[in-house]
Amino acid sequence: MFIDIHAHTTIYPRELRPVAEKGIGNPDELVAMYDGAGIDMGCILPATQPEPRACIQSNEDILAAAAMFPDRLIPFCGIDPRLQNNSPDVDLSYPINHYKEKGCKGVGEITANLPIDDPRCWNLFRHAAACQMPLTFHLATRAGGCYGFIDEFGLPLLEKTLQAIPDVTFLAHSQPFWAHISGDVSEDEWAGYPTGPVTEGGRVPELLSRYPGLIGDLSAGSGYNAVSRDPDFGYAFLEQFQDKLCWGTDCYKSEQADGLLIQLKTFLEDGLAAGKLSQQAFDKITHQNAQRVLGL
Repeated sequence: MFIDIHAHTTIYPRELRPVAEKGIGNPDELVAMYDGAGIDMGCILPATQPEPRACIQSNEDILAAAAMFPDRLIPFCGIDPRLQNNSPDVDLSYPINHYKEKGCKGVGEITANLPIDDPRCWNLFRHAAACQMPLTFHLATRAGGCYGFIDEFGLPLLEKTLQAIPDVTFLAHSQPFWAHISGDVSEDEWAGYPTGPVTEGGRVPELLSRYPGLIGDLSAGSGYNAVSRDPDFGYAFLEQFQDKLCWGTDCYKSEQADGLLIQLKTFLEDGLAAGKLSQQAFDKITHQNAQRVLGL
């Protein structure tokens, strides 16, 4: 069984969206992709913050999409930490619980371009924890010119946040996060896709070991690159952190059916067939961890 922890869709026709929307496909397209690849279910995450899109998406769009395929698509809700009055004291449990009651199983993908230790972000994290909702975030390297919570090289602000809010369940994602799987990552490459052998001492393994609430979202090219750039290390990493990782794609259009949709899936299946990945680890990463984290 495969549960995609991270995907995108919209009910609106592709031709009605601007180029910046990157042609996000509709639910029929996404489910057709899943059928072709043997994927059972997927979490659909709205883009409710302004940073990554020319036009922001609504949570209602995602709920409508999930209602078209209730046995296949799992809705998340986007809750911007700047909601209502851009204050760190806003009761964000109110909107989170509103969407939880409508069927949302998580919060995210949160892409607000604020420092991850900003009081408004911490307010969101505390309310997500109080509502028992996992939160998916995109990590960024700087303010402006990109999207996602801002950290510094070495991920000190993420660790500060994990220490301050131990009850939150984070699904961590993006190039700046996954580049830190290796101990030799440099400031010149942590925003991209480093290649070559992985060295010991990476911050990602350290943080996964130290903080129970941190889960690795393996979606997108960043997650795939992290475990496939050095296959022997990658399979050992997957085995070691089998309880802390969720398989995903970050797919949003049918053109990705032969690439991003199946890259990591194939890597896991090949590792299982070759005896480099245990059946137990395979099952946990592909669906059991998602079932546990999402309360399915």
